[in-house]
Amino acid sequence: MDTSNIQIRYSELAETTCCLSCGGAINYSKPQLGEVCVDLGSGRGTDVLRMAEDVGPTGFAYGVDISDGMLQKAQKQAEKLGVENVKFVKSELEKIALPNACADVLISNCTINHATDKQAVWNEIYRILKFGGRFVVSDIYALAPVPDEYKNDPQAVAECWAGSVTKDVYMQQLRNAGFKNIQILEESAPYDKGKIQVSSFTIAGRKERCCSC
Repeated sequence: MDTSNIQIRYSELAETTCCLSCGGAINYSKPQLGEVCVDLGSGRGTDVLRMAEDVGPTGFAYGVDISDGMLQKAQKQAEKLGVENVKFVKSELEKIALPNACADVLISNCTINHATDKQAVWNEIYRILKFGGRFVVSDIYALAPVPDEYKNDPQAVAECWAGSVTKDVYMQQLRNAGFKNIQILEESAPYDKGKIQVSSFTIAGRKERCCSC
């Protein structure tokens, strides 16, 4: 997948009313006072600002995005609203520019399917979560491998399914990263996209502390 084209398109979308999300991960994440939160693919920063309010002045919220346009829009909105316990970080998802074990909760809406190396993204999510930390991710999976003709198709990319993998592959990547007890919080019926069908779902899990006994 051509990530440079995705970055350009997302910067352009920052000035539109287009909604890029395929789910409401934040509605299940329930940030608590004092927690540190991360939103991968934070876009205009709407969910980041909401989490910053939920965690209060003793907590913090990071927005991670690769698009300059989205990051600038989000920063302007935070400044306009006077929200100080936030930071917007430009970073690739495969190598998140945040320290180890820094987050209590991580959310993402329809972003991971865009990544070229999705296993690396899940490895990074595991790395930046604290022990006991949780993730809630909304995304799309394919019921069959996506044909090559759609992987760089602008319409398929914009609809957030061009880079999707099958459900079995998706769940195995989570297990490979170290997540064990994965919950499916909601899942749509399959719907047609191009020559295949896809489904959207919201999943959750925790970084469990290893037992040394």
